[in-house]
Amino acid sequence: QVQPVESGGGLGQAGGSLRLSCAPSGRTFSGYAVGWFRQAPGKEREFVATISWSGGSANYADSVKDRFTISRDNAKNTVYLRMNNLKPEDTAVYYCAAVWSTYSAYVPRPLQNEYRYWGQGTQVTVSS
Repeated sequence: QVQPVESGGGLGQAGGSLRLSCAPSGRTFSGYAVGWFRQAPGKEREFVATISWSGGSANYADSVKDRFTISRDNAKNTVYLRMNNLKPEDTAVYYCAAVWSTYSAYVPRPLQNEYRYWGQGTQVTVSS
């Protein structure tokens, strides 16, 4: 099994950018689709973006489409979430999650129960 570990969170300004990273502890992400979710205070965890093992397929929540970009560098065993044009409503704990893929272009549905392995989360705070 893999243990995703997130990094790169912190404080950003509205209109600014941040990049989150996710790498597995002790294992490789080879063969795993990886997604990002977030949970704002007082709200339920929600889907943000996901990417296939191959990196050729991705899916985004409507709220972040055209602002966030998910990518992966399989040589570096890392998945990224580039967040541009940040908004205060992007403030949340961001979680990386992984699931074994049956084929390289597999993109999980945007549901928490599609993913088996979860990181501990990294805080992103956007000031206005």
